[in-house]
Parts: sequence; structure tokens; C-alpha cells
Amino acid sequence: MQIDKGESSAIALALETPNCSLILDDYKARKIAERLGIPFTGTIGVIIKAKLLGLTPSIKPLLEKIKQTNFRISADIELQALREAKE
Repeated sequence: MQIDKGESSAIALALETPNCSLILDDYKARKIAERLGIPFTGTIGVIIKAKLLGLTPSIKPLLEKIKQTNFRISADIELQALREAKE
């Protein structure tokens, strides 16, 4: 399975770093991390956690900004994120 150099470096570092968690959005990289037993989350997961910790009042504006970039997020994932963030 081919993944980008940055993601493979992050996975390699995670293997050497106890009790870490990776931020991965690439599907193939997530599958590799899962197979290796490395905990991970994605960008949306970080945003949800920030909301739940009170670091941001709402994830809606952040999701809107993300959608203006080349980051792909499905309507289902967006709805799930809003539910998890209690919005």
C-alpha cells in the first residue's frame, strides 16, 4: 500500500513514541496505522474534541472554512461531526 512520505514518516515516529496518537486523514495511512495498532484521529476529530473541551464555541464555522479548501468532507461525515459536537 503506497502512502505519502509525510504520513509514512509520522507512522514511523509513532511506532517509536509510546502513548502517542496520530492525526491522519488519508484512508490508506489510517488502514496502516490501524493494522499497526497506532491510535489515530482525523482533522474533524480534533475539531470535535476542541469543541467538547470548550476551546471553540462551535465547529460549524470551522467546517465551513475547511469546505472552502481541497479537503473533502461528505455531508454524512459533516452531520455526524455536528452530532458528536452536540450542535
